[in-house]
Amino acid sequence: MRITIVGAGFSGSALASELARQAGPGVELCLVGQTESYGRGVAYGEARPEHLLNVRASDLGATPDRPGGFADWLNLTDRARGSYLPRLLYGEYLHAQLQTAVAGSTAGFSQIRHEAIAVERASAGFRVHLADGSDFVSDRVVLALGALPPQPLPGVGPRLAIHPSYLGWPWQDGAIDAIAPDARLLIVGTGLTMADVVVTLQRRGHRGQIVALSRHGLLPRAHGEQPPEAIALPPAVLHALDRHAPRELLRALRTLTPVIADWRSLVDALRLHLQKFWQGIPTPQRASFLRHLRSYWEIARHRIAPQLHDELQALRESGQLQIRAGRLLRARRGDDAVEALIRERGGQRLHTERFDVLIRATGLDTDVERSTHPLIAHLRESGLVAADPLGLGLRSSAQFEVLDHKGVAVRGLYAIGPLLRAQLWEITAVPELRVAARDLAGRLLSNSAASRQAAERVAIA
Repeated sequence: MRITIVGAGFSGSALASELARQAGPGVELCLVGQTESYGRGVAYGEARPEHLLNVRASDLGATPDRPGGFADWLNLTDRARGSYLPRLLYGEYLHAQLQTAVAGSTAGFSQIRHEAIAVERASAGFRVHLADGSDFVSDRVVLALGALPPQPLPGVGPRLAIHPSYLGWPWQDGAIDAIAPDARLLIVGTGLTMADVVVTLQRRGHRGQIVALSRHGLLPRAHGEQPPEAIALPPAVLHALDRHAPRELLRALRTLTPVIADWRSLVDALRLHLQKFWQGIPTPQRASFLRHLRSYWEIARHRIAPQLHDELQALRESGQLQIRAGRLLRARRGDDAVEALIRERGGQRLHTERFDVLIRATGLDTDVERSTHPLIAHLRESGLVAADPLGLGLRSSAQFEVLDHKGVAVRGLYAIGPLLRAQLWEITAVPELRVAARDLAGRLLSNSAASRQAAERVAIA
């Protein structure tokens, strides 16, 4: 029985490590990923030294039974366990965990450092095609691709789209290092990616003005200096969660917030219930949440290190960093600058501003329908997968099996990670991902054992 995982970031590596620890002889495991970020992922393997983790070291263990595994690996003191360390360091931890699991496994294990560009049905399961022209057959395939490549910003003109003054992805080919220190910048997006861009610019001594624009103009909130006290949710909130009633839940939370000592405690307590809650919400209500509440939830849910928040606030107070609410309607390359047509939130007047560089920093993308990712595009066009109508990854079953264009589960084809947002919503952070990796590993090996027993019965007959 061969199980192939496509994608060697956190989700793929965590799943591969779980399978390596649980599988025995007769199971062949294969982890496919690109060389640059193999076993680490883009978020951790291709980060810059100044990019910090958004979670305390004490909570980032790669397995559910050892949430302090990362801090243990580093032999951190009690005080240091509560710190926010560089993401590159976490990438090294993930890679080490994978190699340790592989070395101790009794299953076969192949590590393929090439991009997978197609997965097709084959008589024995699936055929996986690699970018170097080779291919192989696998009984089970798991899509662990993480976030999809960013799409072009709407309204960017064709001349600007290919000009160095437009950075569609700030970390590509060192493009951010070519920005002049005095350049006036427009960053589209005010979330975690924007924060990383700004801190990198500051480390490079950037002096020019930075304007960050998003629909609501909201910055991520900061973690407290100390972890918040755990709280139990009151009956009104639990009742709304059980009823899958978003409006009722919102009313209960508004009543509760003023009497909670730290709002972070409430957000953290909700996380334990959100996957089940999300599964019971119909599509129209999900769409309403995404339109009206998503931005407010995400700045509270995906918090940044206190020191990074303080740095951003200092830049705002100095006037170098401006956070604006509005939309970029059009951007074109003028004779000597980027000309951006902007409408401020709540206003009707349009105005044009000139910038030296336009940077796209809009964060996590899981829109399968519009994605140009080679493997996702192939699977979508072949009908082997179906896109969630709200852009939240793939349609899937409760068992993480992918649904095809007819809504039928594709036996043996699974997904894990952000591509499951349509099914689980909260499936982008380490605590949820490590649980999902363990659950899916058990399911894959259970199915493999059942298939082997069935084959043996057929052979006997």
